[in-house]
Amino acid sequence: MEVPVSGRSDQLLSQIATGDGHGENSSYFDGWKAYDRNPFHPTTNPDGVIQLGLAENQLCPDLMEVWIRENPKASVCTADGVSAFGAIANFQDYHGLPAFRHAIAAFMKKVRGGRVNFDPDRIVMSGGATGAQELISFCLADPGDAFLIPTPYYPGFDRDFCWRTRVQLLPIHCKSSNNFKITRAALESAFKEAQEANIRVRGVLVTNPSNPLGTSMDRDTLKTLVSFINEKNIHLVCDEIFAGTVFDKPRFVGISEIIEEDPTCNRDLIHLVSSLSKDLGLPGFRVGIVYSYNDHVVSCGRKMSSFGLVSSQTQHLLASMLSDEEFTTRLLEESGKRLSARHRKFNSRLAQMEIRCLESNAGLFCWMDLRHLLKEPTIDREIELWRVIVNDVKLNVSPGSSFHCQEAGWFRVCFANMDDETMEVALRRIKSFVYREVAAKSEAKKKRWQAGLRLSLPRRFEEMVMSPMLMSPRSPLVHASG
Repeated sequence: MEVPVSGRSDQLLSQIATGDGHGENSSYFDGWKAYDRNPFHPTTNPDGVIQLGLAENQLCPDLMEVWIRENPKASVCTADGVSAFGAIANFQDYHGLPAFRHAIAAFMKKVRGGRVNFDPDRIVMSGGATGAQELISFCLADPGDAFLIPTPYYPGFDRDFCWRTRVQLLPIHCKSSNNFKITRAALESAFKEAQEANIRVRGVLVTNPSNPLGTSMDRDTLKTLVSFINEKNIHLVCDEIFAGTVFDKPRFVGISEIIEEDPTCNRDLIHLVSSLSKDLGLPGFRVGIVYSYNDHVVSCGRKMSSFGLVSSQTQHLLASMLSDEEFTTRLLEESGKRLSARHRKFNSRLAQMEIRCLESNAGLFCWMDLRHLLKEPTIDREIELWRVIVNDVKLNVSPGSSFHCQEAGWFRVCFANMDDETMEVALRRIKSFVYREVAAKSEAKKKRWQAGLRLSLPRRFEEMVMSPMLMSPRSPLVHASG
């Protein structure tokens, strides 16, 4: 029997496999690829690309390492802890180890200042925040449905929330004029646009603290969101994976705190996504959490979590670590101090170069304003500038347009994923680049002025010659004698 040969290989694959719904065809991920091709190293590759596009917290690994050395029983891969190996290696309950869920609930409470209690039985595990976002999307929406999301927002949501679920994200346009805060008017406008396009809105997705802004939401904004979703009877998903990175006032206020104060809120509409990737700097452990106030979501989510469980070995280690109250208290305090010091130093050095950043109090990044370096206030000019920064200056920063920001000239730059020496190299490169760009713009402006002056000289000269107030050396008029 003859096997038919396809002229195109993509005809053998699914639409998901052959489409670009993964969202990685963007400048955000292109910057990562540039770094991967030519990574900076202080001795072996000092001219390589420095990674300023990765939001990782690498400021406190020393504290974690000390705890692990002092607590060898926490791991089943040590002589002191190997006695638990059999039980942990064979554990298959996708609800998660009870000790792990209790420790996660306690840690979530601690991060929020002890103001809210969390029920361990509402915790659903997933493989990192990526898996958690997809899980909650599957639970709350059908293909073609939409969630509203304030701009700018994390580019990975286009993949995490939408790629396999076929759910849409529709922008709630926020502006720099009010520091990109969400307003009731912007919410209503986005909802109305979706209705006019016959798109069913199933909820609102927000990050608090914001990625990429590095700002935590105020109480009034959170109340506005809760009021809006209750009136529309749609869901609210709050991604709070940066909750433990707040390093300055105002203090973090989570959605759980708001609904505790509002007895009229329909809690079935409220869902949290959490993780240990940013708070503790453990992205490789792939610990994602969905915490839902909806019983049906918890039940369905636990069934779905079997596709992306956290390994029992990881659960076992973290259950012990997070149950150490003294350690977690010290870790969060020291992390906040180090993040604050790094943020302050980074921003002050940028300010010396006359680069402004959005005022922020959380996160692992700054929202950097380079609008004054654009030749024109357009996205094309922003991408042009970004290419120079990545390819010539050798810094992977992320352009605002990759975060769906409508205003050209904003860039996210991460400051917590490197040591002090690498940060100094990055800042020197930024300084050299900015001064060169400013000088080039000044020279271009000067040339435009000179060109305009030359173009206007013939007309002005003619006016001067024809003026009766001006005597030409060749004038036939006789000068009066004295």
